[in-house]
Amino acid sequence: MLAILGAMLAAPLAAQEPEVRYGPIFEEFGPHYPVEGIDHVPQDAEFAVAFDVARPADDDTRNRGFESAARFINMHASLGVDPENIRIAVVVHGGAVKDLLASADNPSRAMVEHLLDYGVRFIVCGQSAAGQGIAQEDLIPGVEMALSAMTAHALLQQRGYTVNPF
Repeated sequence: MLAILGAMLAAPLAAQEPEVRYGPIFEEFGPHYPVEGIDHVPQDAEFAVAFDVARPADDDTRNRGFESAARFINMHASLGVDPENIRIAVVVHGGAVKDLLASADNPSRAMVEHLLDYGVRFIVCGQSAAGQGIAQEDLIPGVEMALSAMTAHALLQQRGYTVNPF
């Protein structure tokens, strides 16, 4: 009897599992979900967003903060925002700096390279890097170095970027 009741309760839950989507820009990362009742974002919207990432990736996974930048791009482009109107910078400090190392065993490397190729800026806190013994040549090519994360955020704000801490 309990097994039948459990199966009856589980069926509606399985039917409500959300639909995860990838793309239209990045097909291998940046998952997003449709939101009921929201089928567009104003097509003339312009975004200049700086993501602040200090938390390192869990073992053998991509950095979730970096993936959030891809998610932002995918979900807005999927609802009609012109990708030319989406400018993204990722300011990286603390332990997350190691997720930008050029080593072959870095699980975030391929994603970061795709994001860089797309035009996303990755800016490393020079204070965090120096404190961990990381030099510019240790980083994935294309990653920028700033004096500090505070400096990077201040300069980005002067250029119209808002800070997204997610």
